[in-house]
Amino acid sequence: MIAETGSQSKGIRLSDQQRLNWLRLIRSDNVGPASFRDLIAYCGSAAAALERLPQLVRSTAKRPLRIHTIDEAEQELEAIERAGAKLIGMGEPEYPPYLRQILNPPPLVTVLGDASLFSKPPVAIVGARNASATACAFTSQLVRDLGQSGCAIVSGFARGIDTAAHKASLETGTIAVLAGGLDRPYPPENIPLLDQIIDNGGVIITEMPMGWVPRAQDFPRRNRIIAGLSLGLAVIEAAQRSGSLISARLAAEMGRLVFAVPGSPLDPRANGANSLLKNGAIMLTEAQDILDALEPMLRKACTAQMQAGTLFNQDTAQILMKQPASIGFDTGKNPVPAHNDYERIRNALSNPPVSADVIIRHTGLSASAVHLALLELDLAGQLQRSDNGLVALLPSQ
Repeated sequence: MIAETGSQSKGIRLSDQQRLNWLRLIRSDNVGPASFRDLIAYCGSAAAALERLPQLVRSTAKRPLRIHTIDEAEQELEAIERAGAKLIGMGEPEYPPYLRQILNPPPLVTVLGDASLFSKPPVAIVGARNASATACAFTSQLVRDLGQSGCAIVSGFARGIDTAAHKASLETGTIAVLAGGLDRPYPPENIPLLDQIIDNGGVIITEMPMGWVPRAQDFPRRNRIIAGLSLGLAVIEAAQRSGSLISARLAAEMGRLVFAVPGSPLDPRANGANSLLKNGAIMLTEAQDILDALEPMLRKACTAQMQAGTLFNQDTAQILMKQPASIGFDTGKNPVPAHNDYERIRNALSNPPVSADVIIRHTGLSASAVHLALLELDLAGQLQRSDNGLVALLPSQ
């Protein structure tokens, strides 16, 4: 039996005004988790960032930056309240503890159900949508054993393996991650399952706004949250090119354990999992494989959570995340890069992604000037950020 990580981590509460400002900022054009973090680090608060946004987009932007209005944010907050859900900010006690530890976690998530479930040791289960009957049966048995040992099950609410994982963990604790808004679950045939999850004490989570219909590009974002919520991720039947392998790659980059169930070389649905095993994934044939591997990782995570619980200060960069390195803005010495410096930074970028440190060494400019120029390019829709923190210039359209 694996013990829970304890009560929800310490944190602060956003005021109603701060929550509104955070929501407006993250819903504004071209503001993602990384640029949200950088804006608050640079400006000092979400309110100040909203005021500075128009000035931070240079004339090279294709169009003016659209800032989410107060009315739009208030309408979303009202819709969340009507649904019985909560909008939780990073740094607040109910925010999922393992998700908080990844690089650039979502600043805000919408949660419906029992958020205390995030404190149970989480294991992600992913796999084929067109899963075989044997794989679904194995998933059900695996999940029941993990649930009885104290684990919460995380999955993406998709057909096939995801559905089998959620159904088998209804009584022990299941966490469903949606690619769209809370009121736009996909696939539609799983809507009754959504009700079952809530009725049985499970929880639904998404970073997308209410009313958002999921698009193809939203599913990798969902996969990132699945990996980030969990200590380990298990792949059960996956084709060589599939979303499950994206989830596995993200989990490995986050330092999570990756498990894979071996399958027949003659079944294309097993090619992805077999490939993971060739590349170092842990072979999975029973729940004990996961439980044995999680024990030392869980002890380390508990220690990290206790240390991180005191690191959140109200409406500053510290509330956003405990990052391995500081962002390095110095607004007093170099508030805005000169035009020539900005162009040098832009020209140093290309399609292959690089780190900000490489740009700093290449240009010889200050960290503050480089990070601010990257933020401006991001807000102008000209920068692509990788999940591992690298940046690249988007090709001209």
